[in-house]
Amino acid sequence: TGSGPVVEAAQTPAATGPFRVGDGIERPRKIKHVKPVYPPPAMAARVGGNVLIEATIGVDGKVHNARLLQSVAFLDQAALDAVRQWEFEPSRLDGVPVAVTMVIVVTFALL
Repeated sequence: TGSGPVVEAAQTPAATGPFRVGDGIERPRKIKHVKPVYPPPAMAARVGGNVLIEATIGVDGKVHNARLLQSVAFLDQAALDAVRQWEFEPSRLDGVPVAVTMVIVVTFALL
């Protein structure tokens, strides 16, 4: 049918993310930590544990699309609120910042 050569557009790593941490992609390094606020109802009920959150860290180092993977009654919102304020030095692929998806564990422990 007379079509010319196929030319594929070069894709930068950032255009093909987010990537999963691993397989040559290192975890982004946290540069801003906000400690979760232990909710008073959880303290009163002596509730503790690990809330697991899956989040995408953008090329800007900010948390995007944080969602619960493992819930703990009374603690979920506090964990999400804290994680959404964290900032990271972005992961890199071939020297270029890329978005990554990773699991974050937020631990609540009563002393």
